[in-house]
Amino acid sequence: MADNHGNTPAAWTAVGVAMLGFLVGSIALMLSPVSVTLFWVGLALGAIALPIFLVMAKLGLHDHATDHRGYAPDATR
Repeated sequence: MADNHGNTPAAWTAVGVAMLGFLVGSIALMLSPVSVTLFWVGLALGAIALPIFLVMAKLGLHDHATDHRGYAPDATR
């Protein structure tokens, strides 16, 4: 397993966006009558989490060799 175990800005942002999408979608399903537009907004937020992660990873925010500030990992961690 990686040293950071997913504790990177890219991973946290993707998880946060996906959770927001699930929250919006589930609230839309609980509304009476069901808000189809709000449901699709939640679904879109959930689907956009993966591309956000991939873009942030390409920008170096999910790099295993350095932390998010650009420093090499310390051997004492």
